[in-house]
Amino acid sequence: MTDSGPWLVVGLGNPGPAYAGNRHNVGAMVVDELARRAGTALRTHKARAHAAHIRLGTGPGGVPGPAAVVAVPSCYMNESGGPVSALLRFFSVPPERLVVVHDELDLDAGTVRLKRGGGEGGHNGLRSISSSLGTKDYHRVRVGIGRPPGRMDAADFVLRDFSSTERKDLPFLLDDAADAVEALVALGLLDAQQRVHAPR
Repeated sequence: MTDSGPWLVVGLGNPGPAYAGNRHNVGAMVVDELARRAGTALRTHKARAHAAHIRLGTGPGGVPGPAAVVAVPSCYMNESGGPVSALLRFFSVPPERLVVVHDELDLDAGTVRLKRGGGEGGHNGLRSISSSLGTKDYHRVRVGIGRPPGRMDAADFVLRDFSSTERKDLPFLLDDAADAVEALVALGLLDAQQRVHAPR
């Protein structure tokens, strides 16, 4: 894929320590993992976000991967659109080079899927972003958290911490999702889908 400026990779979540371990914050956790891989940390940005400039992965022969800004909005999930549109403007990134990493109820826990455009599936963060941008045509890395057990309300389920069993597998899920972001940016959507969606 030709390199024409940086990408913006945004991980969705809610701010503050009370929400840090919630299933709804898995997108933010993935962005933290990408920053960790690059040997840096997110810093406060005036666009109501925490952000860092990184190279995503490494290319052939160990050359640094594509340039990206990774960011987590510092507002609540349902207000994510404002910071995302401000970051796109600040870094002069077009919406087609935006990647949003988010939790997905409609995927089995531990599954990662890539897509571009489409509906928001009732996800308030995606709804806010689509509304602010005036388009749904951006990339998504969907991180499966599964459906709530029994009759638990979906809103309660996403705002609870991962269970102790899930926490054991969480590092592998974050690793897979971070790999998926790197593949998407390096290879393009179709090739990355073939790699990420291949049965294991």
